[in-house]
Amino acid sequence: MANARANIVAIQMTSSPLVEDNLLFVEQQLKLLPTQRPCLVVLPECFACFGGGDKLILDTAEDLHLGPIQHKLKQFAKQYGIWLVAGSLPILCSSVGKFTASCLLINDHGKTVEEYQKIHLFDVQVADNTGTYLESRFTQAGNTLIVTHTPFGNLGLAVCYDIRFASMFTAMNQIAQLDVLALPAAFTQQTGKAHWHPLLKARAIENQCYIVTANQTGKHRNKRQTYGHSCIISPWGDTLVELPHDTGMIHAQIDHQLLADIRTQMPIYQHNKFRSHLV
Repeated sequence: MANARANIVAIQMTSSPLVEDNLLFVEQQLKLLPTQRPCLVVLPECFACFGGGDKLILDTAEDLHLGPIQHKLKQFAKQYGIWLVAGSLPILCSSVGKFTASCLLINDHGKTVEEYQKIHLFDVQVADNTGTYLESRFTQAGNTLIVTHTPFGNLGLAVCYDIRFASMFTAMNQIAQLDVLALPAAFTQQTGKAHWHPLLKARAIENQCYIVTANQTGKHRNKRQTYGHSCIISPWGDTLVELPHDTGMIHAQIDHQLLADIRTQMPIYQHNKFRSHLV
């Protein structure tokens, strides 16, 4: 059963290519967590290694359930008694020279209970310092949606570019109606300035769920610029808390009565004429 006083937390980072430095920053933030449990903590996309190029990320890739990064994350979850959405990590896969951008859900006992592999890969042109993004060069796309029951309600996992595809979240609701969507991200400065807030609010309103998103922020080693503005949005589309540019932590509490009231007063899930009845 979902806990009525559950905390949801996002940690905003300016990750570097140095894994040890990034993990140290995460631990420093975890020491500042609110005391209320249960607590869900979301880390950004590529939180452990970023700003050195995709080849460097490939060099840090680990087998699922093995490796020093995952070991440290499991320690954190158990030590601080938290559920941890481990942003995205490079996990080795069957395709030679590629990894999956995997978002791991680790419970408060330090066990990995879910793996979501990023489905939509960022192969685009952006008018910024990078110009061309070709995520598929080193990343193998996933094909499985994840919605799982947790102390926070039905928790969905998505990563960054996924937020642009509304039909993905409609499909997730066929598994179980979303209560909370966790979205690790590394949204670029240019695309974030244009679309970050409208996309997040639209997905929250359409799906009548909380969204907690942890983004990268600032200038990185390879001159890539990310947008920041990590935030927690209510199922009515209100921004409950936001961190514009600085690194650090934000948090809010889930109000399950608000969720129930919104869905009762405006039952759009039942009214949707295009909703499939097949899971």
